[in-house]
Amino acid sequence: MPKNSKAVKRELDDDVTESVKDLLSNEDACDDSFKKSSLIVNNHGGEGKECDVEEGGSDGEEEEERPAWNSKLQYILAQAMLGGNGRTQEKGSERAYLVPYLILLILIGIPLFFLELAVGQRIRRGSIGVWNYISPRLGGIGFASCVVCFFVALYYNVIISWSLFYFSQSFQHPLPWHECPLVKNKSSTFVVPECEKSSATTYYWYREALNISDSISEGGGLNWKMTLCLLAAWSMVCLAMIKGIQSSGKSSECIRSCVFTCRATTCYMIGLFNCKKSRGAVLTDGAALRFQLEIMLEAKVWREAATQVFFALGLGFGGVIAFSSYNKRDNNCHFDAVLVSLINFFTSVLATLVVFAVLGFKANIMNSKCVALNTQKIVDLLGNRIDGGLIPHHINLTQVSQVSAEDYHQMIDIIKGVKEDEFPKLGLEFCSIEGELNKAVQGTGLAFIAFTEAMTHFPASPFWSVMFFLMLINLGLGSMFGTIEGILTPLIDTFKVRKEFLTVGCCALAFSIGLLFVQRSGNYYVAMFDDYSATLPLLIVVVLENVAIAWVYGIDKFFEDLKDMLGFTPYRFYYYMWKYITPILLLVLLCSSFIQLAMTPPSYSAWIEEEAKEQTLRFPVWGIVVCISLVVMAIMPVPVVFCLRYFNIIDDNTSSRSAVAYKKGRIIKESARPGEDDDSSLIQGKSPSEAPSPMPGNSIYRKQSGGGPDVDTAPNGRYGIGYLMADMPDMPESDL
Repeated sequence: MPKNSKAVKRELDDDVTESVKDLLSNEDACDDSFKKSSLIVNNHGGEGKECDVEEGGSDGEEEEERPAWNSKLQYILAQAMLGGNGRTQEKGSERAYLVPYLILLILIGIPLFFLELAVGQRIRRGSIGVWNYISPRLGGIGFASCVVCFFVALYYNVIISWSLFYFSQSFQHPLPWHECPLVKNKSSTFVVPECEKSSATTYYWYREALNISDSISEGGGLNWKMTLCLLAAWSMVCLAMIKGIQSSGKSSECIRSCVFTCRATTCYMIGLFNCKKSRGAVLTDGAALRFQLEIMLEAKVWREAATQVFFALGLGFGGVIAFSSYNKRDNNCHFDAVLVSLINFFTSVLATLVVFAVLGFKANIMNSKCVALNTQKIVDLLGNRIDGGLIPHHINLTQVSQVSAEDYHQMIDIIKGVKEDEFPKLGLEFCSIEGELNKAVQGTGLAFIAFTEAMTHFPASPFWSVMFFLMLINLGLGSMFGTIEGILTPLIDTFKVRKEFLTVGCCALAFSIGLLFVQRSGNYYVAMFDDYSATLPLLIVVVLENVAIAWVYGIDKFFEDLKDMLGFTPYRFYYYMWKYITPILLLVLLCSSFIQLAMTPPSYSAWIEEEAKEQTLRFPVWGIVVCISLVVMAIMPVPVVFCLRYFNIIDDNTSSRSAVAYKKGRIIKESARPGEDDDSSLIQGKSPSEAPSPMPGNSIYRKQSGGGPDVDTAPNGRYGIGYLMADMPDMPESDL
């Protein structure tokens, strides 16, 4: 390749083509040879129009360039913020969470994250274009990824709206969920019964914030407060995304957001561990931080840990591929994959420690209340059903609040030993921090019940509340930006629509559908979408991505592509991970998920107002149909596209002829002339029938000029500028 560091600008008409020699003379051997050109694709002989514009200048030509990251730091922070859909708070895994999470991060997370970064950076398209390129018959993977992104965005932005509501209510002292509200009538004042039976924070969440109905069948109309918050949340997302990564992803914004999030979390931890009661709960007997390794034998824990890995890294959502498609071709995406994975792991550890501390803090408070309540029961039973001589002399029952948990357990052991037969009738409970931890709320209730209750006991509680919910909003918006980018980038690359119109239309549609989640029964739909529209379809998408690269495209060819792109051969570790271990683990997780669904009827946790407690209810018949429909809709694009390609309803190849003419910064297509013959594919001399088209009805040709007659090459069906030079001996290129 000529060592020409200066590109020569050529002003050519649309019907003039350059030879390969002239094209190469305009490229810089020391620079990225893919920066200076763009592809124009012919659609069955129709008029030429631009199909892609690669990054790089065009020397004044009015071409819309593909945006690029302003800096490496901006890109890393954006990828790190793409996660955050994590589920560190899920019950059943909080104390045995880190070990399976770390194992699955190494065996599944990092390899798949590296894979998505590599294919996005190499092919420089969104998820639809990438998987169309890998195998047209598996092009439905990209559409399925977009559907999953849309489903997740629908309910995830509702969680942001809840955070906005609590954030707006945090500027009060005392906090509005600090105490149960009082009801006054003509003769007396009493506590609201629903709040008295539960707690102030639980009542505020279910009644004041959600105004929840008793079942999913009772819609109850819109909750106007949450409707306004949802509108504000979608407005922020729309305004931030309307200009793409060059606007919403500005480095200053990413840096401020990430730094603020870390500071808020750190400050929250400092305040938490400096609280005397919290320090006692966490450090006294270790109950809050004790890992129960026997829980690791449960399949549910591993499924939840795998789901956490997918959500934390954004695997399968398309945002990873979309963000990496704006990178330079020679960017070291392996370093990015490891770095971002480690960032997400340490932030997950930090979040888990916060969860442990809060749950321990709350458990300590609830245990103290339990001890005081049951000690009072013992005092009331003295001389009647309990002999006073059973009480140890060093325990002073005149001050019930001063009785420690150790003294209470000593009394319970003595009473149970003497009155073993009558003990169950006494109504005394075994109060313990361990028991309170096992009652810990999960899911959304963790942030909006357990955390809010813990904050009411902090000094300067409004400050901590503002910091906490502002942190949640920052984390949520960072994840939403990546999720929406995973929808917009593939659609823009495929259908060539304006970013502004598509963004506004997508957000407006999502807000309209999102009204389903802000009615009184909306929380039940959030749980439904979280369980059935995201988790299982996401696992299927990730499995198909791994299989498409390792077994359809070919792991050996993919390694050659990586070597050409990165300048070094990745560790052999990834070869065996992608080809054997990771797909096997994913299939095991997928099978266990199907078995769980088959053995466990679809159900949800409903809040019963009269009883003031949660109760597990089964979905009605129509609810089960909706659950199944969500899974089917998410994965339906995969078999549909496969059938359309397999039965040639959408032909992989095209009989149209076109030629490509080059200008500085652009390639202009032109119609092929009659009588021109096919010569060879752009990729390693394949025949036309062997070279699939990346998009139905599109073909890409190269026209050569020289000493002989003009020769048109057959379509290669692959996007990317460098592939036009794949047959040059001094610049070998692989199939990618």
